[in-house]
Amino acid sequence: MVNEPAVSPAQVRAARAWLNWTQDELSARSGISQRTIAKYELGRSVPHADTLSRIRHSFESAGIGFQFDGVIATGIGVR
Repeated sequence: MVNEPAVSPAQVRAARAWLNWTQDELSARSGISQRTIAKYELGRSVPHADTLSRIRHSFESAGIGFQFDGVIATGIGVR
């Protein structure tokens, strides 16, 4: 799971909106605290790679796909 492109704060917000999930629901599904999710979405912190991986995989398990810029592995979209 680690060493994969990390989802951006914008991708997390977009994926939550697409699924109509609250931060609390994402927290319950990923095992990551709501506070950590909120701080990341606001750009106030950057969680550990494992934390971002757990968030990403929670969304992917629900059918969300992420797009990344292959050169610098920056998150650019949600599908």
